[in-house]
Amino acid sequence: MYKLLIVDDEPQILEGMKRTLDWASYGFHRIETSETKDDAVAKAVELLPDIAIFDVCIGTDRGYEIINKLNEMRLPTKYIIMSGYSEFEYAQEAIRCGVKDYLLKPVERSKLQQVIEKIIVEDLHGTLESKSNEDLNTDPILGIPYDGLSKLTNRILLMVKAEYAQNITLKSVAECFRMNSTYLGQLFLKEAHMKFSEYLMAYRMLQAREYILTTDEKIASIALSVGYPNINYFYTHFQAYFGKSPSELRKQG
Repeated sequence: MYKLLIVDDEPQILEGMKRTLDWASYGFHRIETSETKDDAVAKAVELLPDIAIFDVCIGTDRGYEIINKLNEMRLPTKYIIMSGYSEFEYAQEAIRCGVKDYLLKPVERSKLQQVIEKIIVEDLHGTLESKSNEDLNTDPILGIPYDGLSKLTNRILLMVKAEYAQNITLKSVAECFRMNSTYLGQLFLKEAHMKFSEYLMAYRMLQAREYILTTDEKIASIALSVGYPNINYFYTHFQAYFGKSPSELRKQG
């Protein structure tokens, strides 16, 4: 039913992505891979994939530049960017070219699964037997359907997902969008019913909880990976948010 294109200049990454999910169970009957810009464009035009996953760097080319070229050709494709770089400029360019999500390498199976399922339901109008459409269409922190939020607020949420591990602030997001930070903050508060800083903290806490429950990483490493270089600050926020310490959560989990 669906067609998938995966573009990366590392063959082992391509093979890994093909094995990460049971693509056939989601209805993907054809999967193509590409290692170069020219080949990616040619295969995209021939295949007309429903979903295409691009690495941010394809040799000396940029994945989002290739996506922009394909957008100009009006392909009916939904794009995902994956990157080994958690840098603001990459997320910024990815969002500008309309990608559905920005995943950091190594790509976690659960995150890829969530993105694919969301695109199938929202953009391809498909169905998933084991998932609730309502859950996929609703922000896990806000509890608000994505289509109930403005395009700008959805772009802010995507920026948080891409950059939560970095020193992201409302001011840096506003600069990225070339907007006034006060206005952006007021808009976000009006739609999300919480401040940008509160949403960012909540998102970081949910990511930290997932790492604590599913990995053996040290708490200090997890804190750093979700944007907290100060371990004491992380413990304070975690305790306030969950009512228990990271160590207590891991023991109970």
